[in-house]
Parts: sequence; structure tokens; C-alpha cells
Amino acid sequence: MPKKTLFEIKDVDRAFYAEKLQSFLPDRMIDVHTHLWRTAHSARISANAASRVVSWPGRVAKENPAEHLIETYSLLFPDKQVTPLVFASLPAQNLNAINSYVRSAARSCGFPSLLFSDPRWSGAELERRIGSGGFLGIKSYLTMAPQYIPGKEIRILDFFPPHQLEILNAHRWILMLHIPRDGRLKDPVNLGQMLEIEERYPRVQVVIAHVGRAYCAGDVGNAFEVLARTKRMSFDFSANTNAQVFEQLIETVGPKRILFGSDLPITRMRMRRIERDGRYVNLVPKGMYGDVSADPNMGELSGRDAEALTFFLYEEIDAFRIAAGKTGLSRRDVANVFCDNARRMIEAAMPMG
Repeated sequence: MPKKTLFEIKDVDRAFYAEKLQSFLPDRMIDVHTHLWRTAHSARISANAASRVVSWPGRVAKENPAEHLIETYSLLFPDKQVTPLVFASLPAQNLNAINSYVRSAARSCGFPSLLFSDPRWSGAELERRIGSGGFLGIKSYLTMAPQYIPGKEIRILDFFPPHQLEILNAHRWILMLHIPRDGRLKDPVNLGQMLEIEERYPRVQVVIAHVGRAYCAGDVGNAFEVLARTKRMSFDFSANTNAQVFEQLIETVGPKRILFGSDLPITRMRMRRIERDGRYVNLVPKGMYGDVSADPNMGELSGRDAEALTFFLYEEIDAFRIAAGKTGLSRRDVANVFCDNARRMIEAAMPMG
């Protein structure tokens, strides 16, 4: 009896990959945005923390150990070699435990990794944890901001404080930044602090995750006009399927500052994303992810419409393929985006000698 796979690959998926993605993607890829965690490290988060996050990603996978990530790449990209940059998911229980698992899995598999950081750590503590764990930088999340700050008022520097940015700057370490606030990329506080970080900490390798959460056209505002003055920060397009936003990104910063990221395992979701009333909505097969009726970011399809759905990650890459075609990116540009830009960033973050 053949071994059961982690998830099913259907004919619709094979056709989508063969017709749209296979020849577009380079043979070697680096995925800069992936989460690892074990079920044992998961627990119910506080009501305050829960109010700061969307809940639908938790419907895709109860855990994502390194073995699952490796199998996911084998299933989705059977003819490619993919190396992930790994870090923990939202810390729901023990920050030491989740970082310890990422450290051990990364060492075992030879993956580069980031530490999930706590803004309460001193600079010396952060430096010790990164160095002793073999990490190349940090990832954190708005849930780590002090609990007394209302969710809508959290700023970047509330969970990436200046004393920690100084340490990253000294070592040229990576900062994976998921920006906060309802305004997303267009929020003036976000933009102001993004520029401040680039100007004050020029050696920090800043990666703005998800193109600054600009999932809909209305999330952009004048952001790309403001960001046109930047010279160093990079952007990953993980969990984003907006080709129009990708076009604007390419035209603003060029292909040397764009990175492929997947946000696995959530992009294993079988779905298609649309925009409704200024909000993104993930359309999924009816019943596949439980009762989603109360979630404003979820919708359902049935019958042939549901059968035609492929993976979130395939939709993401296809949206970038469309944007690459419209902006005239070359094969060399695409190789930079999907591999070489990340390789250079990772190499620059590695300890000298």
C-alpha cells in the first residue's frame, strides 16, 4: 500500500503547475518566509493576543515540523530544489521551547533560521540568543507588543525596540517585519517607522513581509511613492496574490529587493482570493476548513467552482508571474527574486570567519 501523503495533489494542481509555474520558476529556490512548530508547543492564546490576529490560518495545519515542510516542497515543487528560511509561528506557550525546536530542526536539516524575539529582552540578551542558537536575525509579531497598548495603536517599534535594532545593525542581521495597524502598508505611522529603521540602522537587512500586508488595492494608498526613496529594505510577497500590488512593487524597488516567501504551511490552503468591500476573502471548498461562516476573511464554493481550486501558494506565485510579465522581468530577474537575492542576504548575515 502506498504511503499516505501529507495532503492530496489533484489533477487540477498538476495542470496548474505544469501550465503556469514549472517553466517560470528557477530550478533552485529559497523561500524566506516559513513557519515551523510542533503541536506540543501550541496552546490557547490570551483573549488580548487573539484580538490582534486573524484566526483563519490556524485552520490549515495543527503543526508544521521540518518533515512536513520538506514533504510540502516535494509535493508542490517536485522538480525544484527549495531551501527555506525558517522561524517559529505565533508563540502561544513557551518562547524558549518554540525557538529551541526551530534551532534543532534547522541544524539537523541545514536550514537558515531566525529567532522569534521578545521586545522585553535586553540588547545583550538578544545578541546572546541569536549567536548561541546560530540564528541569522529575528522575527516577531505585534502580539508581542505590551498588552496595555490597544491593538489598533501598536507600532513597529513596540515589538522591535531600538535597543534590539542596534544589535541587528551591528551584525548585519535580518529583520523579518510583519507590520501592524489596520491601515497596513499605507498607514503613515508604519511608513514613518519603516523609513526611520532604514535611515537609523542601515546595516539591518529589513524584509517587509507580505508586501506590507497590501493584499487589496485599497491597502496601498501613497505607500509606493513614499517607499520610492528607500534604498535597502526588501519585500517578500508571501501569502499575497495581488498582481497589481506586485506590479507597483516591481516598478518601485526593482527585482533586486524582492524575495519569494511562502508563509507555509498556511499557503497549503486550497483557495482563491478575491476582494470584497475593500477586504480580502479566501474562497475555499465548502466544509473543507470547518465552519467559516463567522469569519469575514473567508467564503466558500461548492460543485465545479470548488473542484477548480488549487493551492494558495500556486495562486501567489502565478500572480507574481503575471506581474513579472507585465513589467518585463527577465529570466535573470526571476532567478534573483526566487533565489539569489535571498542567498546574498543570508550570506551577509552569517558570522564572519
